[in-house]
Amino acid sequence: MWKEFKEFALKGNVIDMAVGVIIGGAFSAIVNSLVTDIFTPILGILTGGINFSELYVSLDGKQYPTLADAQAASAPVLAYGNFIQNIIQFFILAFVIFLFIKGINKLRKPAPAAAPTTKVCPYCQSEIPIAAVKCPHCTSSLPENVPDYPAQ
Repeated sequence: MWKEFKEFALKGNVIDMAVGVIIGGAFSAIVNSLVTDIFTPILGILTGGINFSELYVSLDGKQYPTLADAQAASAPVLAYGNFIQNIIQFFILAFVIFLFIKGINKLRKPAPAAAPTTKVCPYCQSEIPIAAVKCPHCTSSLPENVPDYPAQ
């Protein structure tokens, strides 16, 4: 069982995934800061000073000055402001990942085109192997200049 686990754990995909999770954790901290420290204050200005992280509804019917006060009193609350902030954070993270993947794809070189393995007979227009000197379909002798007749 240890041998099987070792083979599984040392596969390239598992190690790649582990590296991705570690980088994702660090990237998440950056996006959290981007949302909390930059976008949320800007959204607060655009929405008239609303602080999303302080939006909540107290379920016990009492009024509390802040969400922290309600939580300190162990009051049941719906902190929908945190939910809104997490939705904003999700969309920003998704957009940044989209841009990152788009950039990586631009850096990758396209795979070279595969060399043709077939050509078209100039007489019957059938597809035949590129090395053929006689067409197996119409039995015509093919011209010696093979590159003139690549697959279409």
